[in-house]
Amino acid sequence: MDDYTIFPLEEYEARLQNVRRSMEKNDLDACLVSVPENIYYLIGLTYQGYFVPHILIVPQEGEMHLVLRAMESKTFEVQIKNARVAGYTDNEDPAKVTSETLTQMGFGSGKLGIEKNSMFLPPILAEKILGNLPNAHWSDSSGLVDKHRIIKSPREIEYTRQAARVTEAMMQAAIDAAAEGVSEEEVTCESYRAMISAGGENPGFTPLVRSTPTLEQEHTSWGHYKLTKGDPLFLEMSGCVRRYHAPMGRFLFIGEAPQGTEYVEKVCIEAFGDVVKAIRPGIKAADVYEVWQSRVDSADLSHYQRHHCGYVTGIGFPPSWVGGSMVVGLRQNNEFTLQSGMVFHLMSWLIGTVKGDYFVSDTGLVTENGCEVLTKIPRQIHIA
Repeated sequence: MDDYTIFPLEEYEARLQNVRRSMEKNDLDACLVSVPENIYYLIGLTYQGYFVPHILIVPQEGEMHLVLRAMESKTFEVQIKNARVAGYTDNEDPAKVTSETLTQMGFGSGKLGIEKNSMFLPPILAEKILGNLPNAHWSDSSGLVDKHRIIKSPREIEYTRQAARVTEAMMQAAIDAAAEGVSEEEVTCESYRAMISAGGENPGFTPLVRSTPTLEQEHTSWGHYKLTKGDPLFLEMSGCVRRYHAPMGRFLFIGEAPQGTEYVEKVCIEAFGDVVKAIRPGIKAADVYEVWQSRVDSADLSHYQRHHCGYVTGIGFPPSWVGGSMVVGLRQNNEFTLQSGMVFHLMSWLIGTVKGDYFVSDTGLVTENGCEVLTKIPRQIHIA
């Protein structure tokens, strides 16, 4: 395959038919898709242009049409073979072009779905599209495409495995670079160098590199801070291949670990191992979380709870690698059922427990026989 033939056309066609069956169940004539991961899943458009509106019109029958910025038409022509383009200039209203395209396709008074739960569909744009087609019947189609993305095909799993190798190179480079007197930005620089050298693409989420000043700020990253003896260093990052991700997290100490860290480390790693052993097709997400929490509780840490111990990952465009607007987490009260072919970022996080801090995470693939961990760097304490 060349750089822009990410999947053969027959795989795209199979995905489209699955989505159309879901549309039929929901009595939809057409569906408006705006989540970049869903657009990529159906037609393979991969670039950094998703910061402006993109609307993929998926009809129950016939060709798909993508409404996008006209200046991106050449990219579309090179990459896309299973849809037509409807471009809007910077002087045109994307909502008007979308409405006109729908009317031309015969859906001016159709039963239409729109992804309300989309970070890439501004309310003003959605309101204009709906207002331009007063005779159409609208319903929320959020999740209609997403649910088909959760179970990965063999080719998707292979890209995920390749991403895991990139992740390992990134993580090892960060571990090797960390030392007393080295700054967070220097650690990150080596991680990026390894990422590109290993064949990785720009990931959906930047590597997270945090030490003492920002340790508990979960979604901040590197600064100018220079590591000193006794500092913890939180590392979480993912390689990306063909937009597929395989995240990993490790926890380091500079020079020495605080007294008692071995206890928290043991609990953290054993809780992670218990989760891996528990994962299998048919288990509920809530039951997986309970396995993690039970091990934590047994270590006299029942006061400590997390919002999840993992989540679905896969296709990702900035600003995340979770695959769009909806996070499918291994958390309390989630009755979501795991199936073979799902990929999770599995996390065992014990930071701010009073008894000490530790953290590990890896990418896990649900198989017919259980769970295969795809990322392979040791989880034991790293002293830099």
